Amino acid sequence: MSRVCELTGKGPMTGNNVSHANNKTRRRFLPNLNDVSLTSEKMGKTYSLRISAAALRSVDHRGGLDAFLAKAKDVELSDRARKIKREIAKKDGPAELA
Repeated sequence: MSRVCELTGKGPMTGNNVSHANNKTRRRFLPNLNDVSLTSEKMGKTYSLRISAAALRSVDHRGGLDAFLAKAKDVELSDRARKIKREIAKKDGPAELA
C-alpha cells in the first residue's frame, strides 16, 4: 500500500533530524493518511478511499466528494479517484464535463 493520498497526491517528503549538537541525519515526513468512506450524493454510493487528514477537511469545505472531484485536477487524483470522477461526470451529463 503506497503512502500517497488518493485525492491530493500528497506523499512522503524528506528532511533532516537536527540534534542539539547540530548533527544532521536524513528522515522522512509521512502524510497523515486515513481510511475513510465518502458518500457521493449524485451516485448514491459510498466509496472507500485512503486520504490525508488535510484532504478530508478540504472535501468537507468544498461541500462533499462530488464537489471536490469536480474541482480537482486529474493529475493529482489516483486512478480510482479519476474513475469515480468520470462516473459522476457521466451521470451528470455533458454539462459539467469541463
